[in-house]
Amino acid sequence: MTLTALYARVARSYPMTSAPTTSAPTTSDPLTSDPLTSDPTTSDEGASLVEARDLFKIYREGAVETVALRGADLVLPRHAVTSLVGPSGSGKSTLIAILAGLSLPSAGQVLFDGEDLTRFDEAGRARLRARRIGIVLQRGNLVPFLTAVENVELALKLAGGRRARRRSVELLRELGLADRLNHLPRRLSGGEAQRVSVAVALANQPDLLLADELTGELDSATADRVMRVIMESGRQRGLTVLLVTHNQEIAARARHRLRLVDGVVVAQ
Repeated sequence: MTLTALYARVARSYPMTSAPTTSAPTTSDPLTSDPLTSDPTTSDEGASLVEARDLFKIYREGAVETVALRGADLVLPRHAVTSLVGPSGSGKSTLIAILAGLSLPSAGQVLFDGEDLTRFDEAGRARLRARRIGIVLQRGNLVPFLTAVENVELALKLAGGRRARRRSVELLRELGLADRLNHLPRRLSGGEAQRVSVAVALANQPDLLLADELTGELDSATADRVMRVIMESGRQRGLTVLLVTHNQEIAARARHRLRLVDGVVVAQ
């Protein structure tokens, strides 16, 4: 099977990398100003890229209901890094999935650049992810039968990027993976696979990066290298970042710091 055929197969099978169509949202040019210094819990809509309003998420299994989010509100200022901490089971991964359009809330709104994601159909949310959102999930976002460089190249091609192979190689080298370009995910260590996932997330030069336990599999030196790449991306392209983490040291690097407690977001 050719790589082109593999791309088509993956686009049909993997929602994280669904192919865009010609009706994809328009991306504005990134600004070059410093990160915003306003309080993320009170920033006005004009200063935010993402705004979540009164989010509820309820999971039902038979007669049992589990409430993961209980009226959560969140504002992500443009071109700034925001961290979100909270204990296991507090709803962090659920919130990431909803902000990415991978899941819909039971109630509430998610505004992305002023548009309500909850009103998009599945294809519309997939187009937005392909063009404007990069995601790193705890469970990984790599296609198992593609090599490291092919995984990154796939993300670029689905977003309509040019010189995909060259850009893929550059990203992986920046993340210290020059000697792992042609390895399949099963041949990578946990930390190496996590760095490839970061490269996939940054490949399409997104407006928003959502990272769930970004450095969980990394040693301190490698975590620092990954954070430098992300911060540099933020400075160069005006990237908006949400870091969901248990690591207080990583969280402290963010301009804005939030905590999720019992399904509600509070300032830290």
